[in-house]
Parts: sequence; C-alpha cells; structure tokens
Amino acid sequence: MLKRYVLALFLLVPLQLAAQLPDFTDLVEKQGQAVVNISTTQTKASPLAGRLPNIPEDDPLYEFFRRFMPQPGQGTPREFQSQSLGSGFIISADGYVLTNAHVVEAADEITVKLTDKRELKARVVGSDRRTDLALLKIDAGGALPFVRFGDPNRLRVGEWVVAIGSPFGFENSVTAGIVSAKGRSLPQENFVPFIQTDVAVNPGNSGGPLFNLRGEVVGINSAIYSRTGGFMGLSFAIPIDVANSIVEQLKSVGRVIRGRIGVVIQPVTKELADSFGLQKPVGALVSSVEKGGPAEKAGIEAGDVILRFDGKVVNASEDLPRLVGGTKPGTRSTIQVWRNKGTRDLTVTVAELQDDRTAQKPSRGKPAPAAPQLFGMTLQDLTDAQRRELKVESGVLVADVQGAAARAGIRRGDVITAVNNQEVKSIEQFRGLIEKVPKGSIAALLVRRGGNSLYVPLKVD
Repeated sequence: MLKRYVLALFLLVPLQLAAQLPDFTDLVEKQGQAVVNISTTQTKASPLAGRLPNIPEDDPLYEFFRRFMPQPGQGTPREFQSQSLGSGFIISADGYVLTNAHVVEAADEITVKLTDKRELKARVVGSDRRTDLALLKIDAGGALPFVRFGDPNRLRVGEWVVAIGSPFGFENSVTAGIVSAKGRSLPQENFVPFIQTDVAVNPGNSGGPLFNLRGEVVGINSAIYSRTGGFMGLSFAIPIDVANSIVEQLKSVGRVIRGRIGVVIQPVTKELADSFGLQKPVGALVSSVEKGGPAEKAGIEAGDVILRFDGKVVNASEDLPRLVGGTKPGTRSTIQVWRNKGTRDLTVTVAELQDDRTAQKPSRGKPAPAAPQLFGMTLQDLTDAQRRELKVESGVLVADVQGAAARAGIRRGDVITAVNNQEVKSIEQFRGLIEKVPKGSIAALLVRRGGNSLYVPLKVD
C-alpha cells in the first residue's frame, strides 16, 4: 500500500509542474505565420583586387607576389557578393514588414521568405539607425497574416515571453524565457529603453518579434551581450511602442524627425549628487552647452541638473534623450533644473536633431613646464596655442595622472576647466579652489576631454 502511494506521488509531481508551465503551441501556430525570414545581397569591393602584401620592394618576395598574385583584369574579381540573414514580421495585411536596420543596411537586394515558402522582393520604405529599425514593403498579391501589438509598459519582470526567428538560418525557430529587466540602456543607444530577456537569441534572430503570452508583439529582438558571438543568456529587444512612432514617420516622410536642445549630459552619481546638494542621485547632469543652441538661449548652464522635461520626471540621464527626441521641433518646453541647491523652471524651444557628426580630436601642441602633483595629477598651465586648439578660454592640462585622481576617472590629456562650477584659470587658482572644499567632501571637476565636457567627482582627502 505504501509503495503504491509513493509511486502515485512521484507521478503526480511532474503533472503538477507541467500544469504550472505555459503552453506556447497555440501562440506559435497562430502568430508564427506572420514571422518572415529576410535575406539580403550586397555587392562589395574585393579586398584582394589589385593589392599586394605590405612587403618592401627590395624584399625577394615582392617580385614573387607582383608576378603571381592576380591583378585587376587577370582573373581576380573587383567585386563579390555578400549575403546575410535576419528576421522580421508582417505588421499589416497589405505587406508592411518591420525588422532591424542593421539587417538591411546597404543591401542591394532584399528577399522576404514567408512561412508558405513564397519568396518576395522587398523595398526599404525607410530606416532609422538610432533605434535600429527598418520598415519594408512587399507585394504578395493579397491579404497577408499580420501580428497584433501589445503594451510593453504592462510587461512585468519575470513574465514569460517568446521569440520567433531564424537563428543561423533555421527558419521559424521558437525560443522562450522571461523578462529579466526593463528600461535597459546600452552603450551608444540613447533612444531605446531596451527590454532585457533570457530568451535564446542568436545571429539571424535580429528583427524578429518578441511575444507575450497573449500572442501580442511587445518587442523586436535586436541585440545580445556575448563574448563568443553566440547566446549567453542576455538578449535585448526594442519595445514595440518605440517602434510604433518610428513606423508612422517612416511611412509618411521616410525618415525620423527628432528634437534636440544642444546639451551634453552625464549620469548623476552619488558623489556628484552630494557635491551639488541633491538628496539622491537623479536627473541628467549638463556637462556642456552648445554655443548658440536652444539650451543656451533658454539659460541652461553647465552644472545644471535637469530634473523634469515637459512635466515628465528625468530619473536618470538616459531618460532625457528619449523625452527630447520624442518632442516635435519648434515646441516650447519647460525644463526644471537644479542649480545652487534649488530648482528653477526654464523654457526652451526644441530644435531638430541633425545627422551624427564626428568630432575631431585637437592636438595638444607644445606642453608647458610641469607643476608639482596634486591628488596624483601633474598639471600644466595652458599656453595660448593650446587654448586655441582645445577651444577653451581657461583651464589646466593634466599632463600625467595616478593615484586618487586616476581612480576617480581623470585621464592624461584632460583639461580641468572648473571646480564646483567655479572657473579654473591657473594651477594656483585650482589649488585654492580645492583647499576651500571641506576634507572628506566631493569636488565636482568639470573636465574637457576629446571635444566634450563631463563632470568627474573627486574626493578631497
């Protein structure tokens, strides 16, 4: 009797566990029909055509390669075809397809393969590199199955989600996992609050949908964190509400119009919050203001901490680009800043964000004589030539750094332009400003680095 009871208990446990696990079969059967495989072809210049190895002409091997390595017109093609794979999903019955911008970037030909094995040529309606989204159009000669959108704001950490895509070319592969975190920021990705999951995502999954258990698309699988190139448990999806606004602009004007106010910002750390008199590390710290830009015209200054934009709270620095970017150029918006241990409201007219520009790093010129070390920094007064090259009116150059300053984040070549928002004109003035900071407190150093400015907290001890 006891043996039969124990056996029944062992049989019951797997049944109970199975009852608690979600069943994805209906979701995949209904929604998987709208998921597509995307292949692209791109013509590239041959890296070998007409190129000799980097060998000196007096080397005996030079003549060998010159004579026997194929040259243009001698059998070596000047161009070759490069192919890539990705995923996407149909968002309307008339054939609009959403995917990642990097899947179709620079493609000469795009082919969309449906689940019924039909292969259709696609054209790019528009793409947006800042959010890594692209909108395609196919003509299937009839109504197509399409997905339903969900609300990613209702997603809860720990909730089950499902990905469908073509990892490594294996079409309509299904993987599942949970939401690991929300609102993640990735390097160089300021406009997307990513959904982090542990759903297995690999090369080829890019551009595919992320579903909730109601069969609604809540995200677009876009990136993974990996040291090997394969899945390591960290995948990131673009929330579908971000994509919605992008899609409408791509349909209407073929590009995305964003707002800007002309500031460079950085996170507010606990140390910086203490130095500015903030009770907790919130907001976006303005490290520099564009001359003649909207922010300068509104009265925003370096050292201000932006706490609200258009009534919306800026909890962290990455919130501000999304709020400003989503504002129509020409809009007059109210910004609340923290300055001199108090808040004030300023009105800024939002301008349009232009294409990315690459800043040139200025040369340092001839160094001035070195000064004694302060906090592990060897400082130099700037020469007139250096000020012109660096485009700064004042400051001291960090010729070398170690110890406390290096640990705080100061680098060789930095120019310290202010201490606690007081301008630094010489080494002696810098020393005097530091001496006014109480021992054990934090001094906020405004640093010019590579054409940009940022605050570095330095503990005075």
